[in-house]
Amino acid sequence: MDDHGEAADGAGRSRRSVLRSAGAAAAGMVTLAGTASAAEDAGHTEPTYPSVAWFQREQRNYAKTQEAPREQATDPAFQQHWQAQSARNLADFRTRTVEEPRWNSGGNLCKEYAEQCVGDPFSYEAGTTYGDRHTYDGIERRRVAFHDSGLDSDAGGARLSGWVWAPADSEPGDDLPGVVITNGSVQASQTLYWWFADTLVANGYVVMTYDPRGQGRSDTTTPDGTRGTNADPTVFVTNQVDAIDLFRATPTNRYPHNTETPTEVPAPIAEYNPFHERLDRDRLGIVGHSLGATGVSVVQGISDADWPGAIDDHNPVDAAVAWDNLADPDEQLAGASGDTLAGFGVTPRVPAMGQSGDYYLTPQPKTEPPEADAKTGGLEAWRDAGVDSYQVNVRGGTHYEWSLIPTFPATSWEFGNPMADHYSLAWLDRYLKRPDEQGYHSADDRLLQDDKWRDRLSFYYRSARDFTTRSKQVRNCRDIRAGCDGATPPGQE
Repeated sequence: MDDHGEAADGAGRSRRSVLRSAGAAAAGMVTLAGTASAAEDAGHTEPTYPSVAWFQREQRNYAKTQEAPREQATDPAFQQHWQAQSARNLADFRTRTVEEPRWNSGGNLCKEYAEQCVGDPFSYEAGTTYGDRHTYDGIERRRVAFHDSGLDSDAGGARLSGWVWAPADSEPGDDLPGVVITNGSVQASQTLYWWFADTLVANGYVVMTYDPRGQGRSDTTTPDGTRGTNADPTVFVTNQVDAIDLFRATPTNRYPHNTETPTEVPAPIAEYNPFHERLDRDRLGIVGHSLGATGVSVVQGISDADWPGAIDDHNPVDAAVAWDNLADPDEQLAGASGDTLAGFGVTPRVPAMGQSGDYYLTPQPKTEPPEADAKTGGLEAWRDAGVDSYQVNVRGGTHYEWSLIPTFPATSWEFGNPMADHYSLAWLDRYLKRPDEQGYHSADDRLLQDDKWRDRLSFYYRSARDFTTRSKQVRNCRDIRAGCDGATPPGQE
């Protein structure tokens, strides 16, 4: 591990080395007709609209959405590893069905964690077998099951499936910062986000991943049939709070919503975080994708007085990252029927980063220039509230830069996802790390590495920032790709 908060050869990095050769081989396949080169696309030449040059550039930009599927389809090593892991995950699910028959996951598309629901096949230890504990590549993780609070049900909560992760060499008393990751919707499973759990653990965090109700291996419904996921998007707030509660629970302050005990069922019903002795309860970050990002935008801002959790008497969240995208308080919340989700709106409260891309769920070529600030509504709201914020937009990126789904449209897994990984980790390090911990001293510099990442930023949508460094310098930039001035002295921004 290097001194910049990044794993040099750690977990989650092996698939990038595997894909590198395939990416190089496929590079020639993505060059489309036109006079401008990829280097010109990455530069600051702005063709006029409408013109042949503009549409040629858009053609090349849109072609990036097929980089990942093309690389994966032409890489036998990737295909073998993916299919082998899919088969192991399917066998795991069948074993669980026999040994833990009271799960109610039948209505979930990704319940088997198979095929596309494998996610990044290199975010697993080699030859995973069914079990509740794994230790591999410097990572220790334990499977947990817990019941959601069932706030929208009269019959109690659904059983949720999750994992808690920690550095294998960590010990009680290490007081590591913690992060809870929440899935996106449309039947996304937690496996799609294990790439970032790997990154976080390799950089000194305790992490929790889980499937909200109606997704992955969690129950499809509560006992009285109340559904989750897109049918009931409020779970992206309520289940996130539930996960935070379990993550922060201890033997003396136990998770209160379980309707089964560990002795009643074979599933690993958890009453507290199995790594609670390694966790610093004063440092918590939350990360979410899609509707999970909407949930993150809401949960971070719930006031102490209104905090619905059962473990804390205040909102314990200290930093947030929203992948596609940080919600704008002035716009209707994605997936909600109005401007609230589970009864809560969006209030900027803690430092928050948003990330997005040029295209969305079903990418289509652009026929005209979009509004350059269409992705920065959340950042502007945080800026107006005087709370640190940052917005990163991936050039040619789709909704799947963060949920690594084999065969789905996305830029090369060597292009958009490494940038997302870099900025997400740097943001959390900036607000959650202590001076004696790896990543603390380099976090500001990593957030300002414009030259390293500028060519991967969207030329359609502005990436921007407004945060204060640890040395109290305000870094306020309206267009990172176009270039930013130096630090602004405090009080003069």
